[in-house]
Amino acid sequence: MAFSISFGPQADKFIAKLDNQTKERIRDKIEKLQEDPFPTEVERVESYKKEKVFRVRVGDYRILYVVRFETKMILIARIDKRERAYNKN
Repeated sequence: MAFSISFGPQADKFIAKLDNQTKERIRDKIEKLQEDPFPTEVERVESYKKEKVFRVRVGDYRILYVVRFETKMILIARIDKRERAYNKN
């Protein structure tokens, strides 16, 4: 069974600003996460409120997300350029 996807406010705003080609590449990666939330290139980057945060790359962009097994949901917490993706603000 596939995971559902939910976007945090930052991720939602950021993806809306992107050009169509980049949006499509990011959406393709997110769709793949629905079937396999832990692809081979995934890395755990931090914890947030006792939840593990994972990262996948899409070119110069990073998708930071949390997997919630109990609800079969992936929360896309942040999407940003590499140099800003890991900032706490």
